Amino acid sequence: MTDRKDPQLRIERLVDNGSFEYLVPRSDCGMIAATGLVKGNKVIVFASDATSKSGALGIEGSHVILAAYREAMAYQLPIIGIWHSGGARLSDGVLSLDAFGQVFHAMVSASGRIPQLSLVLGPTAGGGAYGPALTDVVVLAPEGRIFVTGPDVVKSVTGEDIDIAALGGPEAHSKNSGVAHVIAPDEETAFNEIKDLVSLFADQGHFTTDIAEVDLGKFVPAVDKRSYAVGPLIDAILDKDGEKLELLPVWAENMATVLGRLGGRTVGVIANNPSHIGGVLDAAAAEKAARFVRTCDAFGIPMIVIADVTGFLPGPGQEWEGAVRRGAKLLHAFAESVVPRVTLITRRAFGGAYVAMNSKSLGATRTFAWPTAEVSVMGAVAAVRVLHRRILAELPEDQRAGMELELAAEHDRISGGIERAVEIGAVDEVISPQQTRRALASALASAPHRRGTHTNIPL
Repeated sequence: MTDRKDPQLRIERLVDNGSFEYLVPRSDCGMIAATGLVKGNKVIVFASDATSKSGALGIEGSHVILAAYREAMAYQLPIIGIWHSGGARLSDGVLSLDAFGQVFHAMVSASGRIPQLSLVLGPTAGGGAYGPALTDVVVLAPEGRIFVTGPDVVKSVTGEDIDIAALGGPEAHSKNSGVAHVIAPDEETAFNEIKDLVSLFADQGHFTTDIAEVDLGKFVPAVDKRSYAVGPLIDAILDKDGEKLELLPVWAENMATVLGRLGGRTVGVIANNPSHIGGVLDAAAAEKAARFVRTCDAFGIPMIVIADVTGFLPGPGQEWEGAVRRGAKLLHAFAESVVPRVTLITRRAFGGAYVAMNSKSLGATRTFAWPTAEVSVMGAVAAVRVLHRRILAELPEDQRAGMELELAAEHDRISGGIERAVEIGAVDEVISPQQTRRALASALASAPHRRGTHTNIPL
């Protein structure tokens, strides 16, 4: 009976039929490497050999991965790691630690230069956990586990009883750690999602601006305070027949990060998601978006930013979690980015969050807004409560709400709102929801194609 953990079978399952070729001769070193095609795109793949010492990596196994990286870098090919590794080979002693160090150095040297994708199919521990973590996208299958130290060590050191799934399984890394970008419901889906990622990174395509329009307004409630899931709006913007993957969908859910296609071209979408804590920016969401922006920039993927945000989440918890430090990562990522990037303001863009969501001042290629959108330091009612607190305090309570609305209307007229934003160039154009898909595609297609020159550090 064939062992389903056999690394050759796993690679053959990933690559197009008949395209598998060993890159180096197979041995019992715990690692194999091969070339192949994925959706017609040439790739390099290495895979842990879980049938040999649980895929533990020693010096010989590291040489296989290093050969794979040399080949991928020489021909600028995507590289995919299939992980199922017990960590360092104890029989190799300190040599195995040095082996992992050499692999990590190769990964960092390739960072931002070639796409690095990881598929975790079984437990991968110790140094094997940091291998996937250094790559651009991690796909975790149901039996995948990622942890530095296993349950036995945890219990001996901390006294805590925890099983391997709770410690490093899909739920742990989707909701809590943010290590796994894609959680697959089954192995077949995991392989298919890696294939889609290869296509999105390696075969980015070219824009066509002759695309069907959709009335996107129906996906966004007119009432400012009404929440909604941004996913359907993103789906309606992107091509229906193109690959699409949301990364980290249940980690920092107030920010959506999606790879897909618009007009046939790979794009990245960053969007506030009002269905989760109103879509406000917090420390985790800013960090999530910053890494995604840098990923897109490093690989020349144009970006669409959908802004519907009232500000940063206030409170001591956020301050202590590093909202300023982590929010600065998002500001830095956008300001550093050179790929075409277009912002669409659907309802609101207030305060510092307006700036952070790819504002014109940070170098956005184009900024669009829908006719009913608001751009302001804060909402008009909130603003007048600060500016006119004495007047409001002196009024009888039954007159206060009416005066707030009257003062808010006057504040909008004076501050200018969206009209003032257009006047000063902070918004380039007001467009209707029916014009939006074509406007986004045209703006991205007409901008010079550029690519960042930085690495893709796992922020």
